Amino acid sequence: MKVSKIQIIFIYMKSLYTDLEFNQAKSRDKLKLDCELCHNMFFAIKKDIQWALKCSYKDCLKFCSRKCRIHNSITRKNHICKNCGIKVIRTPIEIKKSKSGNVFCSGSCSVTYNNTHKKHGLIRSKLEIWTEQQLIRLYPTLTIHYNRKDAINSELDIYIPSLRLAFELNGIFHYEPIFGENKLQKTKNNDNRKFQACLEKQIELCIIDTSKIKYFKESTSAPILKIITNIINKKTEEDTGVDPDAQSYERHV
Repeated sequence: MKVSKIQIIFIYMKSLYTDLEFNQAKSRDKLKLDCELCHNMFFAIKKDIQWALKCSYKDCLKFCSRKCRIHNSITRKNHICKNCGIKVIRTPIEIKKSKSGNVFCSGSCSVTYNNTHKKHGLIRSKLEIWTEQQLIRLYPTLTIHYNRKDAINSELDIYIPSLRLAFELNGIFHYEPIFGENKLQKTKNNDNRKFQACLEKQIELCIIDTSKIKYFKESTSAPILKIITNIINKKTEEDTGVDPDAQSYERHV
């Protein structure tokens, strides 16, 4: 298969322009490139890019500055992206910049992996923490996962594997633009992705609106707990024909 000039350019440099922009550009027009080392955007004229096709020095126009080119000359080694498994080349300096020491091929892979595997720093409301404590007390023999991502590769507030039942406690940030419309839209999109993922995994997802609870109090949180326990009890009864914890809930509340 014949390789086009544009495809050849990608071997030498990472472009931030389209084929159409390249073809329409004049000889002295500047086109956007991405520095391979620091990933800052820089410009090169089309004439120099065309000249790079004939250049035997493979690092031509790959770096935004002499400093980046020098840093790149430090021993580089092959590594495997911790998230997607593809091969990447990194210098010791680049590895050192990573707090975890893990290697990723892109920022997207880094965010995906860290969000999936993080064990600390989870943002949880007092309602969620209190609800977990109550469910552990009410259902001591039932395995319940809290704020884990392994079921659908996205965090579920409450998930009961044996019942294939999940709960999301959605506060006011899921319904009103407290931090702006863009943030609200991202939250809604994430909620929709969770819902679709649960459908694909045949997990029953129950979304509970907790936006009316402005401040945590056990008295105002008890109705939310009752909704959850009623659903769990009903689901347990459907699956086993027995509802051993239903009276237990009434006894403790």
